[in-house]
Amino acid sequence: MVAEIYKTKIRHLSGSNYAEVSGNARFLYKEISSRTKRRPYIRSAYFKKEKIFLDYFWEHLMTKNQSDRLRRLKQYSCGLDLIKNSKIRPSSRISKEKRSEMLHRFYGKNGCGEIFIVQIKENLRTGEKAFISVFPED
Repeated sequence: MVAEIYKTKIRHLSGSNYAEVSGNARFLYKEISSRTKRRPYIRSAYFKKEKIFLDYFWEHLMTKNQSDRLRRLKQYSCGLDLIKNSKIRPSSRISKEKRSEMLHRFYGKNGCGEIFIVQIKENLRTGEKAFISVFPED
């Protein structure tokens, strides 16, 4: 367990099934993507206001089964808030699959008191960062 956890006041997305939660998450994504003509992004407080691209999250999500997608999508709004506002140092390590990628894990606690984890992938050559995943800690 990590000593420092970012506490957000935002509660997880509501909904009893995948369609409801997915609709709410897509609405948030569409709101962010409408601000730019190119790839959607948010700026991160920890990475000195650098862009964190959001499109890779949806590709990664589609590789999971439906119950896992629902579990991850419920934490989507909390994950976005953590990326925007957290200045707490993540646990970072170089990827085992690709030596040119660094994986950063941020820990947070949502408004309901549940602990969740946000993963960001950084390409060490280009410095580009992408939001990969958000999921509750089990």
